[in-house]
Amino acid sequence: MTTQITPSASRTYQVITYGCQMNVHDSERIAGLLEEAGLVAAPPSSGEVADADVVVFNTCAVRENADNRLYGNLGHMARIKRERPGMQIAVGGCMAQKDRDLITAKAPWVDVVFGTNNLGSLPVLLERARITEQAQVEIKEALQTFPSNLPTRRDSAYAAWVSVSVGCNNTCTFCIVPSLRGKETDRRPGEILREIEMLVGDGVQEITLLGQNVNTYGVEFGDRTAFAQLLRSCGEIDGLERVRFTSPHPASFTNDVIEAMAETHNIMPSLHMPLQSGSDKVLRAMRRSYRHDRFLRILDDVRSAMPHAAITTDIIVGFPGETDEDFEETLDVVRRARFSAAFTFQYSIRPGTPAATMPDQVPAEVVQERYERLVAEIEQIAWDENKALVGSTVEVLFAAGEGRKDHRTARVSGRARDNRLIHVAIPDDTALQPRPGDIAEVQITHAAPHHLVADAPIRSLRRTRGGDAWQAAHQPRPTGIGLGLPAIQVP
Repeated sequence: MTTQITPSASRTYQVITYGCQMNVHDSERIAGLLEEAGLVAAPPSSGEVADADVVVFNTCAVRENADNRLYGNLGHMARIKRERPGMQIAVGGCMAQKDRDLITAKAPWVDVVFGTNNLGSLPVLLERARITEQAQVEIKEALQTFPSNLPTRRDSAYAAWVSVSVGCNNTCTFCIVPSLRGKETDRRPGEILREIEMLVGDGVQEITLLGQNVNTYGVEFGDRTAFAQLLRSCGEIDGLERVRFTSPHPASFTNDVIEAMAETHNIMPSLHMPLQSGSDKVLRAMRRSYRHDRFLRILDDVRSAMPHAAITTDIIVGFPGETDEDFEETLDVVRRARFSAAFTFQYSIRPGTPAATMPDQVPAEVVQERYERLVAEIEQIAWDENKALVGSTVEVLFAAGEGRKDHRTARVSGRARDNRLIHVAIPDDTALQPRPGDIAEVQITHAAPHHLVADAPIRSLRRTRGGDAWQAAHQPRPTGIGLGLPAIQVP
């Protein structure tokens, strides 16, 4: 039975998301649950927090700045809530799982605190808080249902996330995720494939498979080849144009996955492979069960099978005990790896992790100096790699919201098969203008460290079912009195 939060369907909601793709996927489910319960999305706002009746913060506990940002926003929300009777505030996600009591102590005006394992409880908790006028805190230690089994409100008509697993069996000393999301739990392959087929039937043509350690998929039911088999099965789904996955773990990355990527037509030649550090000493302290030579061999194998693959990574600077020599080893691996991009982080203490109490914490000014050097090195390498693509022709899947300056520069943006961001000049002829979800070939005319530009004419524009789905979702709904006649709709 669906829980109606209020008698009125005009109540609005907003979900504010911090953190990883798993959180983004969870937020789609939170929005779906709220809409099923009778709420509607609040209009977009110029600020981070919109004028909504229900505001949900889906939090991250990985970085310290996420804590600061949340509590800063909650302080701001106290004033808004005083001025808006009936407004409700909910906090979910990893920080809620970790700091369940601290949140209500620091922000007693919060109505609901819910965890990573019980997203589906949110509508009931909101209604209970409204009736009792007391904060509701419900944190489940075990997963209640996979996020993908809950209702959803996707922002994209042509791309979607699909969870293959939840939780993590590793014990990295800097990471608190395993204690918040629990041990790895895997979905059955048939369930995953049915969800993908349903999404493709709705117009979705790009799928990203999600897992904390996506390539260990199958460990729960004892099949080490399950992930490679799942990738190959995706290649058999008619209408599925592109498949990506994130994030794998180098220690569990096997050749059968590389072969499946190379041999399956819709698995994209892009790979996000977290390095974290190029120093074997630091990797041991992190409990990362691989060494830098193993990491580089994986990249060599991937590029041997897919010469044009783009590889991205994660790197932490300033882990406890990291010396200048350790950092130089990281720079050396970065130069040899030739990453197309990297997510770089300054280490910050996360209470509850083994690294938080390690000796030899690196001074902040040293971390900052190393961080700036690393970012400069990575940007130069990425720029060099991108400049080598000038003059080449690539396939682009056009997207909404990828280019913040598109309106000013008369361009539309999208992603190449290797996931590089490309800004494309809009043709004057409206018949040749792509919609989000459409696919075309473009010639690269300019390169920058973080994107490519294609100002040459678009070639081979293909109108897709994903583009049709985007257009149908953005067409104004007809008003007035209907005559009850059947209508022809965009599929």
